[in-house]
Amino acid sequence: MDENTNCICGSTSKSVRLLFLVLFMIGYLCFGALIFAILEQPVENKLVNNLRQKRVDLLQNHQCITDDDLEAFIIEVVSAANRGVSAVNNVTMTDANWSFGQALFFAATVLTTIGYGRVTPLSDGGKGFCILYAIIGIPLTLILFTALVERLMVPAKLFLLFLYRKFGHLYKIFHIQLMHLFIALTLFMVLFLLVPAAIFTVLEPKWNYLDAFYYCFISLTTIGLGDYIPGDSAQQQYRAIYKLSTTAYLLLGLVMLMSVLAVVYEIPELNLGFHFYMKSDGEDEEQVNLKSSMDQTGTKYTKHKDEDMEGESSYQDQTVPPGRPVDDK
Repeated sequence: MDENTNCICGSTSKSVRLLFLVLFMIGYLCFGALIFAILEQPVENKLVNNLRQKRVDLLQNHQCITDDDLEAFIIEVVSAANRGVSAVNNVTMTDANWSFGQALFFAATVLTTIGYGRVTPLSDGGKGFCILYAIIGIPLTLILFTALVERLMVPAKLFLLFLYRKFGHLYKIFHIQLMHLFIALTLFMVLFLLVPAAIFTVLEPKWNYLDAFYYCFISLTTIGLGDYIPGDSAQQQYRAIYKLSTTAYLLLGLVMLMSVLAVVYEIPELNLGFHFYMKSDGEDEEQVNLKSSMDQTGTKYTKHKDEDMEGESSYQDQTVPPGRPVDDK
């Protein structure tokens, strides 16, 4: 009876927390919408007024063109641009949108769910194949990424163990885990955001560093807005190689980002999900509380082995939790 009551109370408590989270997210969405509107509306209004003036000037300077003809031409140009075909330079490009390099780049954005939307299938057959390709490919990509991250976590945990041995007598477990996370996050920031942004700034003449960093962040988080895409300049040289290199960067970057998230998940104090999930969270919360209470002063521990218990061991007065190997002294 007591267990059922505790279960019901725990479920109710988490439901209340979930309700507050939903309300918070609604408020967060409204807050984001308000800020974006304040920042972007003036720029949009300026572009609209500028475009209207240029249209008026064009019709006045070329009176042989009617407003209806100009409107029809603009519709065609915009429609083609939305499908990845640029009208600049007399509709000439150094490499077609559906060359092998560009097609491989598109396939990677589909499988990783980045989906820029700049270049899309033009034919009905291409659209149908894209659906089937994604249904099969996206789960396989997730399996591949998960398997790669699992293997990358082996050296990451070895490095964490090294930090335990090096600093365990000085800092608490949680602080060492935060140090480990900070190192992993710093490496990711430098190698997959800051340095690639500098490279894209050099390769893309119309991008500044903020544009390039924005592209890297939007892509690796799979937001994929599509407003900046490398290699889409009409005069881009070696476009296929450029696209292949960018594809490799995106795939590797996504794997490394998932690895950093796995490091975060390894820290119970940072796993906020169990405050809202329905299943198997009470035990995790108890473990976090127990672990926090044991985090007192460094790595002193006493391990007792009971030979009659077939390898089971008990730990007393410890800060390194069971399952984390520590050098016996």
